[in-house]
Amino acid sequence: MWRHIASNFLTFFVLVVFLLGGVILWGKSEYNSEGPLAEAICVRVPSGSNMRRVSENLEERGAVSSGTVFRLGADYTDKTGELKFGSFLVPEGASMSEIVDIVTRGGASTCGTKVAYRIGVNRAQVQVRELDPATNAYVERAKFDATEAEIPAAYTKVRDQADTRYSITLVEGVTSWQVVEELKSVDVLEGEVAEIPAEGSLAPDSYEVRVGDDRAALLDKMQNAQSVILAAEWEDRAEGLPLNSPEEALILASIIEKETGVSEERPQVASVFINRLNTGMRLQTDPTVIYGITKGQGVLGRGLRQSELRGETPYNTYVIPALPPTPIANPGAASIRAALNPASTDYVFFVADGTGGHAFAATLDEHNRNVANWRKIEAERQKSGN
Repeated sequence: MWRHIASNFLTFFVLVVFLLGGVILWGKSEYNSEGPLAEAICVRVPSGSNMRRVSENLEERGAVSSGTVFRLGADYTDKTGELKFGSFLVPEGASMSEIVDIVTRGGASTCGTKVAYRIGVNRAQVQVRELDPATNAYVERAKFDATEAEIPAAYTKVRDQADTRYSITLVEGVTSWQVVEELKSVDVLEGEVAEIPAEGSLAPDSYEVRVGDDRAALLDKMQNAQSVILAAEWEDRAEGLPLNSPEEALILASIIEKETGVSEERPQVASVFINRLNTGMRLQTDPTVIYGITKGQGVLGRGLRQSELRGETPYNTYVIPALPPTPIANPGAASIRAALNPASTDYVFFVADGTGGHAFAATLDEHNRNVANWRKIEAERQKSGN
């Protein structure tokens, strides 16, 4: 009898072990195989959440076939305690193991809401964008000028979410004064700025920031970035340039930046100024005169007066036969590169051509024809009211 009982128990035990092994194999297969998601989704993990809540959310949204298997897999791989808060992009067909890796990897959020502060030459804007996981493209939810008294609710709502990401973008050609003034209004930053950085010393670019970041530290980062760019371009400069130092290159680059918004023609604009410096001609560029008036503190907002074009100031390149004493804005890498590797031309003149770019000339006669064409375009625009 006892032998019979022992035999039955052994059979039952083997069956249980067999079934358990089968369940484990099935679970491992489910955990590692392609998931049921038909299209990508954005999964938000709030601060203080846990793996159970995440698994329930994923199961409700059809991202995993079993929340229990998801949690057991996370436990088995010792990743349950590594859950990170944020917003994470989960691609279509992601396996449970891939999703666990996504929500425990750490680093910046890969989807969700992003607030972008854009510091431009004429104004500063704030844009609230949200990633559409299906298209992997950001959708604008709100956009407003930073100086507006009434802040959109779409901004104040995401401002209080811990996983919202922030970036600050400097547009090429902004002045250091403009940058400091606008950073004062970015409410996610903290700290005072003791002094305005030297003109031209900030690298136009997009910078990721976090709530509580220090304004002065961010400016240091911008200065370090510009120093790296300038050093690299100076090292790779063309031979025979009439520029005696990286600072002079930065000055010329800032003038190029203010003279054209067409990236392809920066090397030609640079060649005009290099040719003028080589032959002792005055640069005769309006942006330097304007900077001498405004000191980079805002936009002039009107045309230059004849008295201003004739007045002798350190920045009036219609009068002084050289570069101005400092940069007149913060130039981007492309303008620095153009200043140090200009196009090889015999141009010494250029004027607007009506398309947003410029017409270049090597002789005064040719330049006068280009000027006449531009004045004709201006007259036609005034006549049509454009």
